[in-house]
Amino acid sequence: MIKYILPFLISFSLTIFFILLLMPLAKRINWKGRAEERHIRGKNILRIGGIAMIMSFNLAIFFNKDLFVSPQLYGVMAASLLLLVVGTWDDVREIFWKTQFFFQIASAVLVFILGVRIYFVTNPFSGGVLDLGSGIGEVLAAFLVIFWILLITNAMNWLDGIDGLSGGITFIGAVTIFVLSLKPEVNQPPVAIISAILAGATGAFLVFNFNPSLILAGTSGSMFMGFALAVLAIFAGTKIATSILVLVIPIIDFVWVIGERIKNKKSIFKPDRNHLHYKLLELGWSQRKINFYYYGITILIAAVALNTRAIGKIITLILAVGIASAALLLINKKTKEYKKI
Repeated sequence: MIKYILPFLISFSLTIFFILLLMPLAKRINWKGRAEERHIRGKNILRIGGIAMIMSFNLAIFFNKDLFVSPQLYGVMAASLLLLVVGTWDDVREIFWKTQFFFQIASAVLVFILGVRIYFVTNPFSGGVLDLGSGIGEVLAAFLVIFWILLITNAMNWLDGIDGLSGGITFIGAVTIFVLSLKPEVNQPPVAIISAILAGATGAFLVFNFNPSLILAGTSGSMFMGFALAVLAIFAGTKIATSILVLVIPIIDFVWVIGERIKNKKSIFKPDRNHLHYKLLELGWSQRKINFYYYGITILIAAVALNTRAIGKIITLILAVGIASAALLLINKKTKEYKKI
């Protein structure tokens, strides 16, 4: 078990080290990043979390003796550094959404080219397998990988609106994939090690980001957390269904917000306050209460996902989507009524 505990501790310690190193330096040069509407405390907090997490994540992987740094893993590391550069650029001076989206696509394409692939899709109802390893299947696989990475990257990026939310959900997601990777039917120790490293980085970040936060993840950090979870889901034997369940609230919120923006004839990339966590704030919930609400539901769903087979995951997903959608409609109605008072 030490080969899993040690990477977690190394990643955790490195992230703490980089944060403590960067905090006085950022204060000295008065670097707090640009002001933005998305994060409730985004104007005066240091945006160094992403830098610390990405650096510690890559170093912990590169120097781990139990990991073979394959082309796929080099691709993940290179793509994370690309997100670091683009995200930090956006934190300093907001970049056009098309530019940010282009580099997100570039990151997804990079890891696909270097071997992060979905080779098959299992039919949960019949148990049959659709081969995506050749011919037209490769085209479909490329689309699925890029779509999946973009979906989770942006869902987690948009989740980063209040202290501790994106970091906490990412930590739970990483622990879930860690446990999944050690199950006998999956048995992927390297994925477990990488998951432990991600959990260590996000756990250390959460120490400084939980309300009231001392630092923020920044665009680089929030994109990296989603990107890392998306790639780990593919590494872990293409356990997309489990990951969708664990991230069901961020994904539904992401889809909901896009729908609201389209309905109101606004750009889907223009930040607003239609996210679930903002609506809960409007109803008088504290940031900590919102965090524990998200954490609790995510842990509950993760436990179910880890202990059910494919058909059970589909049923759980349908129930989760239905309940979450109904809750969103109810909360949206209540916030509208609250504003009228």
